[in-house]
Amino acid sequence: MKASEIRRMAPEERLRKLNELRLELVKLRLQAKMGTLTNTARIRNVRRDIARILTVINEEGGVSVSEASTTSGETGSEGQA
Repeated sequence: MKASEIRRMAPEERLRKLNELRLELVKLRLQAKMGTLTNTARIRNVRRDIARILTVINEEGGVSVSEASTTSGETGSEGQA
C-alpha cells in the first residue's frame, strides 16, 4: 500500500484499515509462532503499512493514535502499574 493511496482515503477508512492491519498482524504473529506461516515477509509488509497509515494520520493532524486505539476497543496503557 502506497502513502498516496492512504492519503486518498477518508479518515474513517484509514482507521478501519489500521484496525484490520493490526488484527492481521496478530494473526500472522500467531502463525509464525506455530510454524504455519509460509510468507514471513508479510509480517514486515503489514508492519510497514501500519506505520504508513500512522504517519499520514500524524502528518494531517487528524485523530491521535490514542483516540484511534480507544475507538477500536483497546485500552492502551491505562490501568497498568
